[in-house]
Amino acid sequence: QVQLVESGGGLVQAGGSLRLSCAASGRTVSNYAIAWFRQAPGKERDSVVCISTSGGTTYYADSVEGRFTISRDNAKNTVYLQMSSLKPEDTAVYYCSASGLRCSWNERVYNYWGRGTQVTVSS
Repeated sequence: QVQLVESGGGLVQAGGSLRLSCAASGRTVSNYAIAWFRQAPGKERDSVVCISTSGGTTYYADSVEGRFTISRDNAKNTVYLQMSSLKPEDTAVYYCSASGLRCSWNERVYNYWGRGTQVTVSS
């Protein structure tokens, strides 16, 4: 079992930055690809970004490419999502998830999920 806890969400003005953290416990996070998804009010959950087990490969949704950066510190069992140039449309609950397989935009491959952290971007 892997427990994931997100933190770092909050309220920020458009153009600002936030850094989200996803702390893992139970098993070493280095064995898992980690992805961030987000869900805005009234919308389906969308994929945002994924990082491979080694951190050598990352995948970004077009909507965040160039603004968001994912990284991982396997020694700390933590994955980070640096979000810059935030827009009101980035407002959502952000979830991190872990997969024992490769990165995928398919939610079904992710075995473990955190409870989410709210990000609100004001205009």
